Amino acid sequence: MEVSEAFGQVLRKHRKAANLSQEYLALHCELDRTYIGLLERAQRQPSISTIFSICKVLEVKPHILIKEVEELIN
Repeated sequence: MEVSEAFGQVLRKHRKAANLSQEYLALHCELDRTYIGLLERAQRQPSISTIFSICKVLEVKPHILIKEVEELIN
């Protein structure tokens, strides 16, 4: 599995667990509304600052998100 695909799966899982729409998450991260969908579909890769911004809104520590991505790709 590619890193971008794993990140998209983990992001979608945490977003849905928080019961947030892609649009809501993007708005509160100050991102374009389509960007979250692109991340979830592995069509874009986030910067470290974007990961931190997303994690703040999802109320998940960045290292937890990254650890889950790492577990998927191994």
